[in-house]
Amino acid sequence: MKSNFSRVLSLLRQEKGVSQRKAAADLGISQALLSHYENGIREPGLAFVTKACDYYHVAADYMLGRTLSRDGAIIEAEELPDASEGREDLRGSIMAKLQKKLVVNTASILFDLLGQLGSRAAADQAGAYLSSALYQLFRPLYRAAGGNESYFSTDRTRFDMDVLAADMTLSRIRYVQALEEYRGDFPAVDDQSLASAYQGLSQSLAQVFHNTDERVKRLEE
Repeated sequence: MKSNFSRVLSLLRQEKGVSQRKAAADLGISQALLSHYENGIREPGLAFVTKACDYYHVAADYMLGRTLSRDGAIIEAEELPDASEGREDLRGSIMAKLQKKLVVNTASILFDLLGQLGSRAAADQAGAYLSSALYQLFRPLYRAAGGNESYFSTDRTRFDMDVLAADMTLSRIRYVQALEEYRGDFPAVDDQSLASAYQGLSQSLAQVFHNTDERVKRLEE
């Protein structure tokens, strides 16, 4: 439990915006004991896990790091790297696997919906926007790993001056314009319709929305 529970417990408290002393008092334990739980020094009993889930309004599977969905939707075990040895270096690979699932599932829903529209312009601009985002993430990794940037055609200085951010903005503008100019019928995109049409994938979509909303909230604090 240490590798996941302690990290999530600490992050949830910080997200809630309460001090360790306040959280400990609300949970009915000492601050020292909560500190031990958050740092993985001690493992709590089931009663505390249940109380902490209620306090932070999350499912036990989320608290234990078994899923990225706060309501408890499970990432299947076969989709995760083997963490049986409990090595520290596996944590990053597990999180990468989970983040990949969120992004791939969400993109799959998006492009399936755009395919139902039949709008080539909207699909092209959505692809351009996401391609630029991936480019911006991959190139610094390539650079940090010692790769020769002649692999890329865009000048390094222009890239460092965020020319790709400008490309993403233009793609988003054209994407919105394509949707506004579309005159056909739109597929249902309310939460119930998405959950029904994309069983198993819609949890990823909801989690992406939630994670983004939480980051925006922190920006506004």
